Amino acid sequence: MSPVPTTPSQDGPYVGRFAPTPSGYLHFGSLIAALASYADARAADGRWLVRMEDLDPPRELPGAQTAILQTLERYGFEWDGPVVRQSERLEVYREALGDLLDRDLAYACRCSRKTLADYAGVYPGFCRELKLGREDAAIRLRVPDSAYRFIDRLQGAFAQNLAQEVGDFVIRRRDGLFAYQLAVVLDDAWQGVTDIVRGADLLDSTPRQLYLQELFDAPRPRYLHVPLIIQPDGHKLGKRYRSPPLEPHQASPLLVRALRALGQRPDPALAEAGPAEVLRWACQHWQAQAIPPTLTLAEAQLR
Repeated sequence: MSPVPTTPSQDGPYVGRFAPTPSGYLHFGSLIAALASYADARAADGRWLVRMEDLDPPRELPGAQTAILQTLERYGFEWDGPVVRQSERLEVYREALGDLLDRDLAYACRCSRKTLADYAGVYPGFCRELKLGREDAAIRLRVPDSAYRFIDRLQGAFAQNLAQEVGDFVIRRRDGLFAYQLAVVLDDAWQGVTDIVRGADLLDSTPRQLYLQELFDAPRPRYLHVPLIIQPDGHKLGKRYRSPPLEPHQASPLLVRALRALGQRPDPALAEAGPAEVLRWACQHWQAQAIPPTLTLAEAQLR
């Protein structure tokens, strides 16, 4: 079985996705990403998938998966096909990892965080040629000393030299858990995702994913990275900073607020309509080019 089955090309129907991590409940920042990906897909008469990125059981909040899906339903979102859970695809990741190791594209690393603390996030390659055993070790991917470039539909041109700005990066952690970068590439290819709409915090992850797509001969999706909503202290809205979870009774007003944050111009009266009607309006009037072409938006400035 190939790690990456044959998938549709970009010339085929639009396939988008929303892929939350169940380490907490959905919040307003999550809603921005879900709404942008949903409206972009439906405006193109495309499919919209939901994937649960539950790769890290120690960080998963009990009940969060159910709560996330219930919140999406109460906010009017309708997805195509069954929800895919990464925890059900571990054998696929294991096979892909073995393939990379067999091709000497990956290697074992036993460097501690303390050892790497002075290297500003760029792995210096200490274990690259040591040929360590794979047990009790992280697995890193060898990266080339070359730039990976793409044109983001909103943020424009972006390039990153993987060797100089990232270094060989982890694709399986020392505790045996698979890393996001590996799983997301395999899953997007397997599901035939043609367009990825997500938060701008993942913009600099994209070159690593482009490289993995190249290694697995997987199609390259189109990308659109929407601005992150940040709090007064500069932190993004998120589970770590106790951002309030989305409440069902606020669905329509928050959807309208999210549309405004995304540069759309909904009628204020929509805040009194049902969430399904708000989403219908969003999909019929969606203009991706109207989204502010910035990496962040201050929550305090949103109307």
